[in-house]
Amino acid sequence: MMKWIGRIFSALFYTGVLVMIAVIVFAKASGGEPELFGYQLKTVLSGSMEPGIQTGSVIAVKKAEDPMSFQPGDVITYLENENRVTTHRIVETVKSGQHVMYITKGDNNEEADSQPVLAENVLAAYTGVTVPYIGYGLNFLQTNNGALLLIIPGILLLMYSIVTVWKAISGIQVAVKKEKVS
Repeated sequence: MMKWIGRIFSALFYTGVLVMIAVIVFAKASGGEPELFGYQLKTVLSGSMEPGIQTGSVIAVKKAEDPMSFQPGDVITYLENENRVTTHRIVETVKSGQHVMYITKGDNNEEADSQPVLAENVLAAYTGVTVPYIGYGLNFLQTNNGALLLIIPGILLLMYSIVTVWKAISGIQVAVKKEKVS
């Protein structure tokens, strides 16, 4: 019984590792963000949304279909400038003609952000899914040095496969020798 539980646990662990590696490799190959089942995975690098979203967490966000439909209380991910993406809570909606702007604030910040967010700059809405601490590793894997670490699980899986095949062949050879002797 313990052997089966160990095998199931190992299979789930290796499946999870392979899925994470595949997500990262596909994201690297496409030049985009890691995406899983239509949800983008974002790494939280600051404490502005603590305690709800901790630094180093990975959050799932869904692409904004109608960036002008958000309301105060919604948590959005937006392009703050050309190189910076931020996730904060909307505290106020400002409409000016056909334009919509959002006043945002990090839950852990005392004051609202100094610049309003244009609806056109909203990329996604936070889904409420947070996985703590994985963001540190995911962020490292997206660097050039971290990409080299993707090779290690591949080598380990290859070695495991070789050992498994070698044991199977050895078992067959022993069985054939026993049969010839009989």
